[in-house]
Amino acid sequence: MNLIDPIVAFHSELQEIRRNIHAHPELCYEEQRTANVVAEKLTAWNIPVIRGMGVTGVVGVIKRGTSAAAVGLRADMDALPMQEFNTFPHSSKHDGKMHACGHDGHTAMLLGAAHYLAQHGTFDGTVYVIFQPAEEGGGGAREIEVRQVVHGAQATAAASSPVHSRACTRKTRPTAPGDRHDQSQVVPSVRHFEKLQLQRT
Repeated sequence: MNLIDPIVAFHSELQEIRRNIHAHPELCYEEQRTANVVAEKLTAWNIPVIRGMGVTGVVGVIKRGTSAAAVGLRADMDALPMQEFNTFPHSSKHDGKMHACGHDGHTAMLLGAAHYLAQHGTFDGTVYVIFQPAEEGGGGAREIEVRQVVHGAQATAAASSPVHSRACTRKTRPTAPGDRHDQSQVVPSVRHFEKLQLQRT
């Protein structure tokens, strides 16, 4: 796979973001701290932000050109009510809560895609980066859809790519040392986006 140089250069910051979120897991509709991290990063990158979508959701708006075409990219933010037994420095600081399904990685990957598109995107249209709460049985996507999205424009949240941790897909808790999520790449998401034909809303 050919890696995108600006994303490779941004890897250390994405790793820090993911570890920060992993250490502070929040359950469905409680993702206040995570939402703050997301909103602060988007704002720092000059991406307009809408808060409170689906209670704790965050939507960033990346617009280029004059086209009315739009696409939504989605990541989930909530953790699971599980005890973490890992011992690395960024393991969960909250008993009974853990990012065992990889949503910390999903959030970091979408932030990486947002940063890249805001800095280097050459598309004509609008990309909505949708950070969804309550994916783990809380109906967060439905809550965002009910409340619509940006400035009266209805955007449908795109299906997230099926990237989940082994703990989530096998319904087991991770016990092996290491930090496998740090190996996740934002590159596939960005490559996929660059091949999309934007659809009019």
